[in-house]
Amino acid sequence: MVTVPEKSVPDLPAGFLTGAAEGSVVIDTCNYYPKQRDGRIAAIEDGLTESEWVAQQIGHAVVKAFNNIHYVHLLENGLPAGTPGRIALPIAGDSAADKAIVARLVDELGFDPVDTGSLSESWRQEPGHPAYVADLDSEGVRQAFAEATHERPADHIA
Repeated sequence: MVTVPEKSVPDLPAGFLTGAAEGSVVIDTCNYYPKQRDGRIAAIEDGLTESEWVAQQIGHAVVKAFNNIHYVHLLENGLPAGTPGRIALPIAGDSAADKAIVARLVDELGFDPVDTGSLSESWRQEPGHPAYVADLDSEGVRQAFAEATHERPADHIA
């Protein structure tokens, strides 16, 4: 799991994934805050999603998940499967197998996984978009994704 400020991703130790088991899944939970914390990251400003950039930086495929829920809600608000109003978490990635592994983890932690497509579509769960830290159920996540526009909010532009 990569959970560091976006600006710190290039500073991760070289080869930190060396020795990882074959088929290991890397979950990217990072969020880019250019004005508040991270400064300008040109590749993201030029159109890469945050997670596409992270994958390039670490040299390994990632699944974007757990980035759009407040950590306290992740700790305290999990519910059994089938509970009405259960919070849903979007999962984006380019490998169906990797997303399935992350979906099982999301479910085991008490949240409904929602496959939201490829990593190139993960911008819809980034800061400033309707699904971000909104604690929506599955239908709410799908609706928020449908309503999202690709334009980044002004407070998230470096």
